[in-house]
Amino acid sequence: MESGSILESLGSEIIGVMSPVSICMFLVVLLVYTLSSSSNSNSDPIRTAANLVYVETSSDSTTQKLEGSLLNALVFVILIAAVTFLLVLLYYYNFTSFLKNYMRFSAFFVLGTMGGSIFLSVIQYFSIPVDSITCFVLLVNFTVVGVLSLFSEGFPIFLRQSYMVVLGIIVAAWFTKLPEWTTWTLLVALALYDLVAVLAPGGPLKILVELASSRDGELPALIYEARPVVTSGNQGGRTGLGMLVGGVSDSESVEVEMVARGGESRNRNSGVEYTSVQIDSDDVEGESTPLVPSSRERGGLENEGRDVQGEISPLIELLGMGDAAGEVRGDDLDTEMTTSRGIKLGLGDFVFYSVLVGRAAMYDLMTVYACYLAIISGLGCTLILLAVHRQALPALPISIALGIMFYFLTRLIMEPFVVGISTNLMMF
Repeated sequence: MESGSILESLGSEIIGVMSPVSICMFLVVLLVYTLSSSSNSNSDPIRTAANLVYVETSSDSTTQKLEGSLLNALVFVILIAAVTFLLVLLYYYNFTSFLKNYMRFSAFFVLGTMGGSIFLSVIQYFSIPVDSITCFVLLVNFTVVGVLSLFSEGFPIFLRQSYMVVLGIIVAAWFTKLPEWTTWTLLVALALYDLVAVLAPGGPLKILVELASSRDGELPALIYEARPVVTSGNQGGRTGLGMLVGGVSDSESVEVEMVARGGESRNRNSGVEYTSVQIDSDDVEGESTPLVPSSRERGGLENEGRDVQGEISPLIELLGMGDAAGEVRGDDLDTEMTTSRGIKLGLGDFVFYSVLVGRAAMYDLMTVYACYLAIISGLGCTLILLAVHRQALPALPISIALGIMFYFLTRLIMEPFVVGISTNLMMF
């Protein structure tokens, strides 16, 4: 395979994950800049599950802030772990309908109440002339369409992806209202918890992903999906990286679906219109992705013992499923590939990446740039490690560690240096 096509596929896969994360962080920064001036008048801090024990005030000493924020982070992580273990138990005993209804309610609550509050704040800030009835109708439509697109079939994948990003923006915007000390300790605690929950033998996220993988089902969580893109022409298409759910990888199988060209059967004898073949990715030779190693060669497919000359798909050619003459086993059918495990990213990663950048936006834009680059670099490192180790990996620790480090380095060292030489006219 040529290096150009490898780099092109590698870039498309990484962009498919990093683009929504970047959009989410950018919009959270805009919200923080827009609404921070109006929220400064409210001196009373908000009360959430992240600060149940200690409510930070400006009059508290540094020791009190540190101890209280550590206690808040500990309680919040315990709550998250308890809820995750409860989800594991419900999923283990096949309470899938309850879990789906719970996720629908959660999405409806976030979009309708938390999103509605932000929507009203934006309307008031920009003095948009809209009456209460119109505002209510818009909010109800926005919420209902969001819940349907997230949990119902037949909606475009782009709409579902957009609402996943919106959910991340809304939750992250609320978390940015937490006090500073509580925010930093909470981010560190969640990164450590993600590390343990995914890599530890009895970690709840590890158990949940193993259960979903063994049942070949969807995870009971809000997950952003980045579908793999099938390229046309002479370039071979590739499958995705597997599944990245909160940094969790699961690339077990690839599904090859034989679909009649043009939506109609080309079978001469009214034969099979749709044929599904499940193959194991370890039995397929070909470069499935630049980040995932290739496997052994796969022979031709058989469809009722008939050989039909037809246009071979680049993906099938890549996997070695056609012969040298371009024949495909099937009745003049186009061949389409979809991965049963695409590139996916948990909603929590969107939220806490954006919380870090939103907190940086409360200081200055230079810190925002540094934190953004650090988070994107950490996510890229996670993808590379995912391809190397090919096992479950957490997505938060590397990005959060780099983001926090660059935040304080920029704020304490870089920003005073740049401001000093700029004010003294030493920078040209």
